[in-house]
Amino acid sequence: MTDMTLQSADAPHEPLRFPLAGKVAIVTGGGTGIGRAAALAYARAGASVVVAGRRAGELQQVVDEIHRQASHIPALPGNLALPTDVSSEVQVQALVARTREHFGRLDVAFNNAGVLGHFAPITQQSAADFDEVMAINLKGVWLCAKYQIEAFLAQGEGGAIINTSSWLAQGALAGSSIYSASKGALDAMIRALALEYGRQGIRINNICPGIIDTPMARSSGDVAAYQPFVEHTPMKRMGQPEDIGDVAVWLASEGARFITGQSILVDGGYTIGGLRWQ
Repeated sequence: MTDMTLQSADAPHEPLRFPLAGKVAIVTGGGTGIGRAAALAYARAGASVVVAGRRAGELQQVVDEIHRQASHIPALPGNLALPTDVSSEVQVQALVARTREHFGRLDVAFNNAGVLGHFAPITQQSAADFDEVMAINLKGVWLCAKYQIEAFLAQGEGGAIINTSSWLAQGALAGSSIYSASKGALDAMIRALALEYGRQGIRINNICPGIIDTPMARSSGDVAAYQPFVEHTPMKRMGQPEDIGDVAVWLASEGARFITGQSILVDGGYTIGGLRWQ
């Protein structure tokens, strides 16, 4: 059997056009993986980007990378790396305030920061495991959305929020009870927020990635362990962070102007139910 676990898409990734020119975007969990890919994608689309996360060195590397690609981006202003723990209300409030102070506005937020936590049967998990995952994956997104929406309302021009959920919000994997609960709750939460603020032109959606080749995925074990997932995926590969980053750009753009309250699977068809013939 050919090992397709790390196989990328056949065609090289092409930069999108500039649907976010003049916009300002926050990306949390922006130092690696999906967050890094999204930050670069937002910049390629013309946005100024605030890259937030807990590891300052990685954040600055992403900002430096954005600046190196600046020759391909029209009128790109400066970008910021802002260390932030999204489970801290004070730090989240400061992240949004600093963004608006520096750029004068906020238009887009990609709330991507998250943790896997301890995957194990529930009898081998602790209340501390539960609290850690919920503090970042659910409370952290709730805090970010709260202060981002307040900023949008103050500006009076609408805005777009995109959050990273998971295929496990709708599926199941043994050992994932805490992580799945955090993402399932996130899917429920954004439906209420979409109802609350749609009239003000604020859209909020989730991306539910499938199996994506990221440092976080690799940290959970041998990458070869993902081979069964690849074999079960119609597209016969793991997703790449750019597969999610480009969807995050689209959901922030006018191309998705009538989409809100949705949790969109980006999984190469992995979660399609039914028989597999090949």
